[in-house]
Amino acid sequence: MSRGFVKEEDQEEAPFIPPRASLPAGVTNYVTPQGHKQLLEERESLENERKGLDISSDKERRHAKAVIDGKLNLLNERLASARILEPQDQPESEVRFGATVTFKPLTGPLQGKEQVFTVVGVDEADIKQRKIAFLAPLARALTGKKVGEKAQVQMGGAMQELEIINIIYA
Repeated sequence: MSRGFVKEEDQEEAPFIPPRASLPAGVTNYVTPQGHKQLLEERESLENERKGLDISSDKERRHAKAVIDGKLNLLNERLASARILEPQDQPESEVRFGATVTFKPLTGPLQGKEQVFTVVGVDEADIKQRKIAFLAPLARALTGKKVGEKAQVQMGGAMQELEIINIIYA
């Protein structure tokens, strides 16, 4: 059919579906039990949002459903690939997935100021809650270290040296 016979307003633009946190190909999608629970709650929330759509315009309703369906598809893929790691199953003496690590920068602008972060899955990472993804450079630098050991990581444009003060698993 010729484009001359198609109404402009009938042309629907594909909705933008925001991507989930990056997980490189071939990398296992580790999650904590709490992170898995959050993903399930997110799915339930999206399903409820889809059921409760109250939009009178067909076009707007189709668009809203397409956005929710896209988010659900991405979330379901992430849930299907999730591998739950129990923090209490990790070696308590070293930093591994699920550890809450206290460390002290020995160099740089935060020198001597203790920092605390928990190593979590990519979907759980939230810097405001002091949770970092296991793929983050800081988490990778700390992984495998024990209390008293030092790690080096590129932060703030410079190499920083950190000393592990404490490791706990909740």
